[in-house]
Amino acid sequence: MGDSKPKSGGVWPTVKPFVNGGLSGMLATCVIQPIDMIKGLSAGLLRQATYTTARLGSFRVLTNKAVEANDGKPLPLLQKAAIGLTAGAIGASVGSPADLSLIRMQADATLPLAQRRNYKNAFHALYRISADEGVLALWKGAGPTVVRAMALNMGMLASYDQSVELFRDQLGFGEISTVVGASAVSGFFASACSLPFDYVKTQIQKMQPDANGKYPYTGSLDCALKTLKSGGPFKFYTGFPVYCVRIAPHVMMTWIFLNQIQKLEKSIGL
Repeated sequence: MGDSKPKSGGVWPTVKPFVNGGLSGMLATCVIQPIDMIKGLSAGLLRQATYTTARLGSFRVLTNKAVEANDGKPLPLLQKAAIGLTAGAIGASVGSPADLSLIRMQADATLPLAQRRNYKNAFHALYRISADEGVLALWKGAGPTVVRAMALNMGMLASYDQSVELFRDQLGFGEISTVVGASAVSGFFASACSLPFDYVKTQIQKMQPDANGKYPYTGSLDCALKTLKSGGPFKFYTGFPVYCVRIAPHVMMTWIFLNQIQKLEKSIGL
């Protein structure tokens, strides 16, 4: 759950939330990563080492600062959501190159042999992208990725802290029940908040021109408005059960590992 007040001085108290966040995300990836996607494991781990390190670390730092400014009182949900949005943007900006590597490495198997990039690992992918397409290409498609990450982390981070307060402080749950329950709630809201953006992103990526060479959407906003008009708000939640099963377990494992890491640190005086 939340970090306890650091006992030691120096750099460690500052970097601790970031180290804990990255380590918990990487451990969750090792558990969740499907066997048939093992080739993308190095990119998945690099993504967690950058994206989750930045988002969970910045969320905890910003939350602690906000609690101090609030005289130690719990933050209102709206403020937690705003911090989650900010942390998501920071994490996605830092993790975008690794995310691009992961997507390309996993997509390689679906391409014809002549079109495969044959990256050996995540670092080779980063090197090749930089060398062949330029350094800025590492942030190709970062805009939609950042927006989706902001929505996902708003749901994931704010709901977790809010659920911990509810289960532990108001309902009197024990530590294990609190962590598991709050993790499940967090996984659900991470999925619910991010799927509409993921749906739009997928539609944009999949769209094909008609006989006249015209695309169905001019951009993400146009896609969202046309989808809303033709199918209503629930159209954005097409395939929600499958999406939730894909997103929620990683979210849950990340929180559970983070809690165990913090307990270990506390037991050895870190």
